[in-house]
Amino acid sequence: MKIFTLGHLYLYLLILLVTQCLESEAQVCRPSGKLYPEYRCSPIVFENTNAVHTLYNFQQGTDGGGPSECDNQYDSDDTPIVALSIGCYRKEKAYCLEAEAQVCRPSGNIRGRKPPPGECNQENNSDCCVEGKLYPIYRCSPTVSGNTKAVLTLNSFQAGGDGGGPSECDNQYHSDDTPVVALSTGWYGKGRRCLNDIVISANGRSVRAKVVDECDSTMGCDGDHDYQPPCNNNIVDASKAVWEALGVPHDQWGELDITWSDA
Repeated sequence: MKIFTLGHLYLYLLILLVTQCLESEAQVCRPSGKLYPEYRCSPIVFENTNAVHTLYNFQQGTDGGGPSECDNQYDSDDTPIVALSIGCYRKEKAYCLEAEAQVCRPSGNIRGRKPPPGECNQENNSDCCVEGKLYPIYRCSPTVSGNTKAVLTLNSFQAGGDGGGPSECDNQYHSDDTPVVALSTGWYGKGRRCLNDIVISANGRSVRAKVVDECDSTMGCDGDHDYQPPCNNNIVDASKAVWEALGVPHDQWGELDITWSDA
């Protein structure tokens, strides 16, 4: 007959505690059901997390069931959205990842500084930074699709224009008569779209334009950025030639809702 002493009990509890700690650290998912396993966790999320991609329908009256939990809406099959396993979904619930395949949120703010006299070029009605005002910065842009929504703005890529220095892609200036654009930081992709054409559509027309620069969403309000605020994360900053090709009346130049795609 085996006799369990208090020492045996302490040893057993210690082993149990260590085992639970190791399982928690590795985040091992264990089924809690018998017939159909259910999980209250998911594997640890890394930069490249392994997963299984399945097909799901988020439209009304389909196998997706009711409306999406994040926004209580149904979504078209043409919209790139996902639902995540419960562990990942709950862990990232602040982002509500079911609603969008990629949600781009501000990564911080910068405080505006008053431009020195004559240092902010307000050609094309460009804004100058306001002393003390907080401006959001972005390191991402919305997901690119076949028809990506964006805001078209007006910029001069000529020497002495409100675009500042030469274009980042080719270290050159470009005539206002040439259809060229700068893209928000996320879309610019560290130069991945440099010197490639995109197709811009609005006002019942389309035009091809070459990407020559970044519309910096991460910095601004300094000499390098002509003391202008950081770009928003959804900007296509275009030359006058683009606005002309879209047939926009001159008195409406400035900002315009558009869609764009890679050519």
